[in-house]
Amino acid sequence: MRPFEYVSPKNRNQAISLLGASWGNTEVLAGGTDLLALMKDDVLSPKRLVNIKDIGDLRGITSSSQGLRIGALTTLGELAEDANTRKNYPAFSEAVLEAASPQIRNMATLGGNLCQRPRCWYFRNGFGLLPKSEAGKELVAAGENRYHAILANDGPAKFVSPSTLVPILIAYGATIRLEGPRGRRELPLEKFYLVPTAEGDREHDLRPNEIVTEIVIPSAKDLRAAHYEIRQKEAFDWPLAVAAVAFKMQGSTVGSARVVLGYVAPTPWPSSEAERALTGQSISKDVAQKAADAALAKASPLSQNAYKVKLAKVALTRAILKAAGGAA
Repeated sequence: MRPFEYVSPKNRNQAISLLGASWGNTEVLAGGTDLLALMKDDVLSPKRLVNIKDIGDLRGITSSSQGLRIGALTTLGELAEDANTRKNYPAFSEAVLEAASPQIRNMATLGGNLCQRPRCWYFRNGFGLLPKSEAGKELVAAGENRYHAILANDGPAKFVSPSTLVPILIAYGATIRLEGPRGRRELPLEKFYLVPTAEGDREHDLRPNEIVTEIVIPSAKDLRAAHYEIRQKEAFDWPLAVAAVAFKMQGSTVGSARVVLGYVAPTPWPSSEAERALTGQSISKDVAQKAADAALAKASPLSQNAYKVKLAKVALTRAILKAAGGAA
């Protein structure tokens, strides 16, 4: 690991003032479960780490009739143990439990999970988000791509968005709050994720001198929601496909729906096609399968990952049927 400066601000303003105006020189340290691995592998080599663990108002879970506010420094372990989250957002609580091993959950923060970098082995071996050979040839398209994107992969970005929590948070309608020298801003969580098109671009709508402060989930009253992921191993492993759904019923039919896929594209993937296929329908296995077919109709597998199309369809079908079995 390369030498770096280590600073521990006590409040948000101090933290923001210690961050740089461009990427590469400074990084934010929260749980450190992803950042330290990237530094040890020399993928990132910041000159300064800004440790934000001592900023108390970035931690905690607050519930109200309007919904849930979660500080960015809240650990996944704290979320997994929170009775209110389990009661009112069980699909999210389940996703938290599946997101990591107990040891990692006790260290990893929600903000860090949402900001983690891709697990693409080209990126993790120092080839960047848009890996190319010295001759300018795309490495992923011509190389080992069995775990890469099957949707929105026609550009140079072919990694998959790594957070398993984000799909269900988007399905619940979550927003993310950020703070920097220009003040505070808030945006729908799905807008936080970007597809880089040039080397040096990032995959998050986060400026180098901003920090994530909190995530807000609106009330899930009357919602039926579910999270479902498919992995190679039942023990902790990175997923091959993730599906999240949340819908409101009007009588015996779906009044409105949110459908979000994970691990299939460079960003979490909301599917308006699947949402249209569900709206106005009574949930059955046939309806669920048609919605899954609609969600993956535009899939364009790479040379080694066509199997992920079937897995994503299965994950979404099961998530829909699971949500239909009970309230959120």
